[in-house]
Amino acid sequence: MPVLHNVNTTDIQSAIALGCRTMSNVFDADDNDVPFFRSSVLPVASLAFNPTLSEAHVPGRHLNALLMAEDVAGLSIDESAVEKHTAAAFLSYSSSVALPLNRAEQDGPPINFDDHNLREGFHALCALARYRDSSRAADVAAASIEAIFNYWDPDSGWDRNRLRSDHGVLWPRQRTLIEGIARSIGPLVKLYDAIGYEPALKLARLLADKTTEEYFLPSGEYDREKFGTHTHSTTCVMSSLAQLADVTGDEKFLERAKSFYDNGLNEIRDEIGWVIENSAGESPSDLGECNNTGDVVETALILGRHGFARYYQDAELILRCHLLPSQLRDNSFIVDPPNPHGIDGLRSVRDRHMGAFGFPAPYGHHPVGVQNVSFNMDIVGGAVGSLCAALSESIVTSPDGHHVNLLFDRETDAISTRSGPEPGKLTVIAKQPGPLRVRIPESVDFSSPETIVPAGFEPVGDYLICPEPPIDTPLEIRYKPAKRDIVMHHKAHDIRVRLLGDTVLAMDSFGANLTFFPGF
Repeated sequence: MPVLHNVNTTDIQSAIALGCRTMSNVFDADDNDVPFFRSSVLPVASLAFNPTLSEAHVPGRHLNALLMAEDVAGLSIDESAVEKHTAAAFLSYSSSVALPLNRAEQDGPPINFDDHNLREGFHALCALARYRDSSRAADVAAASIEAIFNYWDPDSGWDRNRLRSDHGVLWPRQRTLIEGIARSIGPLVKLYDAIGYEPALKLARLLADKTTEEYFLPSGEYDREKFGTHTHSTTCVMSSLAQLADVTGDEKFLERAKSFYDNGLNEIRDEIGWVIENSAGESPSDLGECNNTGDVVETALILGRHGFARYYQDAELILRCHLLPSQLRDNSFIVDPPNPHGIDGLRSVRDRHMGAFGFPAPYGHHPVGVQNVSFNMDIVGGAVGSLCAALSESIVTSPDGHHVNLLFDRETDAISTRSGPEPGKLTVIAKQPGPLRVRIPESVDFSSPETIVPAGFEPVGDYLICPEPPIDTPLEIRYKPAKRDIVMHHKAHDIRVRLLGDTVLAMDSFGANLTFFPGF
């Protein structure tokens, strides 16, 4: 199958809903409904357990995304799925120390600790405390923060020997600060924002101070050896610093996130927001990861919110050209394997993957030079969480009026927006009084006769502003999107892309199968 069917480039709401379907269908019936981590669809389809990243990692990603989707997108979430993810999350915290541990064997106790998973553990606990008012989650989060202060020091790192002697904890691998504990800054900030727990903010600040002193420098440079080659850790720490600035108002952290976004990030991303999965020199040139792209979008949204509107433009381009298209919506190429013994990881693999996100190339699901195609289940949660953030930021109503920041379909109590399938048209309906601001792509020429703006609007900076829009009246904005060709420089080759506004018309795919867009 060279070209996929049903590639989505415009509909955030349906992408969230389909991703929630995936996250509600990936529990291992042979393992007390702990969610699967590992995925493969080619050459052989399967779902499987991971001794480091199953219960300690996946539930946090999925609870964060599912409960955000319920809140932001108004979706009805399968409560039994929430309960199963919750049980798996608490399983990871069931040892004698309140750290997210994973079973080394499925029939064994949680014993493997990877501080990479602290982010996901706190995401699970924060989501349950925020959206389900779980006192148990709040108590475990407090105990976990206390354990970190007890066993981790910003200068000497983890006291592994004492953790092992006190609690029998095993350490499967060594991480850099960025690949490990620094990843937890974001969910610690969310936890503080949700329940006002001051030690969460104290730890987040401590980690952010160390991170900005040693890694995210004023120059914004990317040091692969120092940061570590796992690029999602780099992008999620970048977004974490932006989140901390957003909640506390500390401009230093916003400036460091912005500096990295403008500089070092360009070493691992391309123009449409694809980010390489691993920056090691031998890693495949076109193998990306949707988690990484999602964190770039989340950072752009926060920068846009703080007055840098051009980052909204980048977020919209990334969503339309890469993150939305990379969702698995055509699963017809997946073949369920023989399953004579009824193993749950081999059951309905094609159907259970529908809506997943994984490791795409810019042009499709199957990067050139890569044999295996997979959609590891944690990535579904990361991407859906980022889509929820984009949907929430697309329309914002505040005391100073209504802000249409991203030009997608959205319905709120105050505003309705509809964008056509072709770029260049947006219909806005104000349902409540207040000044209306609509961001317009930077390439729009207001002097062109093809640009049609309703009466009462004036261009001011990156926005069209109407001080008193008529209520319940469709206001149609039209413009001619610019057509342009760009060349993206990947390690193995250049990739030509033809764009119409923020929509891909054509892209090189080098003979790959499962592509999102037509070729040249």
